Amino acid sequence: MKKVFFLLFALLALCPAIGFAEEAPISELSFVLNTFSFLIMGILVMWMAAGFGMLEAGLVRSKNVATICLKNISLFGIAGILFYLSGYNLMYAGVDGGFMGSFGLWAADDSAALAGDFSGGYSAASDWFFQMVFCGAACSIVSGCVAERIRLWPFLLFCAILCGLIYPIQGSWGWGGGWLSEMGFADYAGSTIVHSVGGWAALSGAIILGARKGKYGKGGRINPMPGSNIPLATLGTFILWMGWYGFNGGSVLALGDAASAIEMSNVIANTNLAACGGMIAAMAMVQILYKKVDVTMGLNGALAGLVSITAGPATPSLGAAVLIGAVGGVLVVLAVPMFDKLKIDDVVGALSVHLVCGIWGTMAVPFTDGEASFVTQLIGVAATAVYVLIASSVVWLILKYTIGIRVSEEDEYRGLDLSEIGMEAYPDFQTIHMGGSGSGYATGGLSEASSAARMVTKPVKQN
Repeated sequence: MKKVFFLLFALLALCPAIGFAEEAPISELSFVLNTFSFLIMGILVMWMAAGFGMLEAGLVRSKNVATICLKNISLFGIAGILFYLSGYNLMYAGVDGGFMGSFGLWAADDSAALAGDFSGGYSAASDWFFQMVFCGAACSIVSGCVAERIRLWPFLLFCAILCGLIYPIQGSWGWGGGWLSEMGFADYAGSTIVHSVGGWAALSGAIILGARKGKYGKGGRINPMPGSNIPLATLGTFILWMGWYGFNGGSVLALGDAASAIEMSNVIANTNLAACGGMIAAMAMVQILYKKVDVTMGLNGALAGLVSITAGPATPSLGAAVLIGAVGGVLVVLAVPMFDKLKIDDVVGALSVHLVCGIWGTMAVPFTDGEASFVTQLIGVAATAVYVLIASSVVWLILKYTIGIRVSEEDEYRGLDLSEIGMEAYPDFQTIHMGGSGSGYATGGLSEASSAARMVTKPVKQN
């Protein structure tokens, strides 16, 4: 019995020390968990670059696949360097309710945390990394829209300006504590700040660049140019879907307490169901309108649902998330032919997914978030549209009239793999045209099926 009392007395004597030992590491543990969340979720968002690459590689023609792969990995490298050189500070340093931050190289400062003060919440480099991968995602949106006819280096120059100036300046308005933030503009993970920005930049580029040769014929005829690899495009969509859990889930910006963990769980669940709703709605819509389900519309429907929920994934119920995504799925089916009627050539449907559904998702936030205002949301959408369209158009036009942005008609016909980089994605196969005008495009009364029947793909023996 004496031993029992002695142990109890010892435990009681240690209680203050135990309590002190528990209190001190709590903020440090929160700091560690928040930092870990930024890093892991940022890695998931970086993985979306592979998703964009595979999706675009599957939806362009085989003669342009190697070039689109190179564009997607190189633009990510450009995003990282430019966000270090100017992007982060323009977006977050000293915005204070204004229109932009400051110019200057970004540098990590974790001196307070290293001294035991964890009030900053997370390590500086983890925050920079997480914000940088979002910048890369915005740039990837442009790539697919202007594919198959744009020159490589002018495109990469545009990406540098988009990542180093255009994207961070408008991002400062909403996420950096700028004027839109002061008004109460709500864009949780970037339906407007990321996706619509990429969409507006792509729209101006597609108009200034012009359509692919043979895409639009006389009398309003739209000639199909099918992608080269549906399985690859499907894989890309799965990768994007997975990466979106980090895109939206990481935008909680914390994981150091139970409330943040619960919010992240709800955000990821809503993100998933919005994609499900968008995909099924798009498939049903295509079946109703065209009597057959189009695989690419199903893929873009899932992405449309993801973009739609991105502006406000924390507040909807699960059922509301499905509906928000479903509306996005319907919109993408209607938007694709609309852009074609306007003769705006969007190779992968980026405008329909990221621009149209980015606008819808931003405007849908007040339906489930009582603190958001339709007027403020509309001001944010409109201001972003005006700024990005003007800034992007200026850059595209300068590039067009100085170094040129479009390949020659002959190079476009040969394919950018040979004309731009001298390397084919599928060197073991060649396409032989069997008769016709030799243009390689569907013309006159040829249907897509009959046009395909005029082409024979044969393996080529490699020495």
